[in-house]
Amino acid sequence: MANAIGGGRRAGVVAALGMSSGLAVHTAAAAFGLGQLFQAAPEALTVVRVVGAAFLVYLAIAALRSSRRDPMSVPLSAERRPIRRIYVMALLTNVANPKVVLFYLAFLPQFVTTGAGSWPLGVQIAALGATLIAIGLIIDSSTGILAGALSERIFSRAGVRRWLDRAAAAIFGGLAIRLALDGR
Repeated sequence: MANAIGGGRRAGVVAALGMSSGLAVHTAAAAFGLGQLFQAAPEALTVVRVVGAAFLVYLAIAALRSSRRDPMSVPLSAERRPIRRIYVMALLTNVANPKVVLFYLAFLPQFVTTGAGSWPLGVQIAALGATLIAIGLIIDSSTGILAGALSERIFSRAGVRRWLDRAAAAIFGGLAIRLALDGR
């Protein structure tokens, strides 16, 4: 949504594609047994958690810096980030999120079956992950399109962009702190 507000509909859809690509990475990891690695070596999940927290701190600082600019001094179109950067940042945000890893470890195994006539475990997880990706892409793209369409109205008021950047910085910072302190 933030990408769509700052960069329009196209940026929102590209961010949704980046997030879905991140889910594809998690799906592939789950299908190839990364969950077993995390169970055998819980320190690996701690590393993912710390890296995720550091990335959220980076995003918080970037949003805070953005909030210090005069929101009306730069036209919205001149401030848009390159599409490739939007995609990569959305991808990295998703891949570095240990909550997504935990979701895959806790959620997907509930829906796999074993025994005669069952698909191989990796194929079942890949199919479930593909379903999650498709649903997420539809929802996230729709949100991006709607937010992009509304962004010009939102930014026609002085100070709204600054407030949104500060709110994003606070949210990213709070999530980073929570992630860093969450030992589970």
